[in-house]
Amino acid sequence: MLANCRIVLVRTESPGNIGSVARVLGNMGLERLTLVAPACDPLDVRAVQMATHGEAILRAADIVENLDHALADAHHAVATSANIGGLFRKQTVGPLNFVARTIADCLRGGQQVVLVFGPESTGLTSAEVSCCQELIHIPTSDSHLSLNLAQAVAICTYEVRKAWLGSDASPRELPATLAEQERLFAHLQEAFEAIHFLYGEKAEPLMHGIRHLLGKAELTEMETKLLHGLARQILWFKDR
Repeated sequence: MLANCRIVLVRTESPGNIGSVARVLGNMGLERLTLVAPACDPLDVRAVQMATHGEAILRAADIVENLDHALADAHHAVATSANIGGLFRKQTVGPLNFVARTIADCLRGGQQVVLVFGPESTGLTSAEVSCCQELIHIPTSDSHLSLNLAQAVAICTYEVRKAWLGSDASPRELPATLAEQERLFAHLQEAFEAIHFLYGEKAEPLMHGIRHLLGKAELTEMETKLLHGLARQILWFKDR
């Protein structure tokens, strides 16, 4: 259901933006807001004023210390960024309408999906983008690249709502949670480093590519266990 789509704001700097995002969620039929280490008081008077009819969403927002905590129970995570330069971002960026359809399909299948937005002044780091399976980039004008945070949330959630209303995807087996996937990635990285598949300056972007590839596969719990077995066998063979 659409309510399984959660918005995550990372290190947000303006209380007015947090309030405006809460209002947008109410407009789009979403209810869940998570704030990662907010750099302002999310219940500041400016936030409450901007929330308008979304004040209940604002007051119910979860506050967590880091992005890992915000993603732990999710099955699918989508980052957003105005910056799509560099290997990390180029590998994961996709057209907004296509990513929105993917999100709608995940929601139709009962998955927990998160949309992640970075701080106003800097956006998400490459490490934070790497925690997500996909990246959304809103193609704004070259002369006016930057969108207000609440505007970006409104555009993305509108596309998700539109795709949801037109979605007819059949339910599927739930994939492993992002926390389970992170444990798998750490195990695979250990194994690949042991055989020097990951080595030197290309190791980090190569591991990112592996994460992206497996993220798109939407691994089930059983498939995750299978790949853990692969990692264990590699480590055993290396050390025998």
